[in-house]
Amino acid sequence: MSLYAVIMAGGVGSRFWPRSRRATPKQFLDVLGPTSLIQNTAARLQGLVEPERIFVVTHADYVEQTQEHLPFVPAENILAEPIAKNTAPCIAFAAARLHGLDPDATMLILPADHLVQNVKRFQEVVREAVRRAETPEADGASGAFPLVTIGVRPTHPETGYGYIQYDADGETDGVSDDGPAATPEAHRVMTFAEKPDLATAERFVEAGDFLWNSGMFIWRADAILAEMEEHLPEIHALFAPLASSPAQEAITRAYERTPKVSIDVGIMEKARHVWVVPGAFGWSDVGDWRAVHAVAEKDEAGNVAEGDVIFHHTSRSYAKAGPGRMLVLVGLQDAVVVDAEDAVLVCHRESAQRVKDVVDYLGVHGLDHLT
Repeated sequence: MSLYAVIMAGGVGSRFWPRSRRATPKQFLDVLGPTSLIQNTAARLQGLVEPERIFVVTHADYVEQTQEHLPFVPAENILAEPIAKNTAPCIAFAAARLHGLDPDATMLILPADHLVQNVKRFQEVVREAVRRAETPEADGASGAFPLVTIGVRPTHPETGYGYIQYDADGETDGVSDDGPAATPEAHRVMTFAEKPDLATAERFVEAGDFLWNSGMFIWRADAILAEMEEHLPEIHALFAPLASSPAQEAITRAYERTPKVSIDVGIMEKARHVWVVPGAFGWSDVGDWRAVHAVAEKDEAGNVAEGDVIFHHTSRSYAKAGPGRMLVLVGLQDAVVVDAEDAVLVCHRESAQRVKDVVDYLGVHGLDHLT
């Protein structure tokens, strides 16, 4: 198995303001314990991918912080993006470099900021996805290697995630159940669905053949490059030449010219051979403070405290105090209060995704020092 991991760590995570800033983006925060999100992502690769085969794609401004958080990753494995252009160019860059290093490379693509509670089960799902990605299609027509993604079995009708519909009754590699004792198995993907409204999400969950789109992918580097050549020829033409340690000028030129497109829209929704491995391993994309509250350990009133916090007649709330400060919440329900050195966020827990709008507002009104 010629497996490499590629951690995508280029975002800012503006929904985690005021702790997440351009200088200290989300992946470097310790919002789920003593270690950072990117450290947690790398740690769950232990026993699956050797440290020298872990690559990170991040913004050029974050290379030094990435090295500090992941000192075991070789410096040459940190690929610096001069401009953020969404996931398709990011993956094209990594695929070109890995294919140049190893023509048989298989890539495990992981966002840097997800939560996985059952690492053993996660690794079992990944191994099945790798096996499928390294097995050519059996139709005899192309001999192409498939693209594989990991889908998470939904626990509730979530409107913040995209969904994947899979063929539960058709061709699989075995059983479809993924209970504690079952072996994960791949299924053909039928369609991808964007983030739904609540009524649609409820229908998806009731149907039983929809999964949350985790944003984790497994494929051979040559397979994704071939798909890009067909579906995203401009991106392929710009990044394929970057296979061998290119000069920074060439990387910058490619990013300046590339369109901004996601891998889902650009490739996954168009490719012919796409499989998904369902999994249930305690996953969350930890997209905002509401998600942190959802996965954290709570007191009897449903509250989560980080730091020096007092709750009085308060329930279902999350509070994070800054160093040397006390937070006191009185008579509140479903609140989020996050104290940073120069700003304090107070919002309803169900409005946590709107924090991104605040960051946009600050930027428009010349308050960049707060973003």
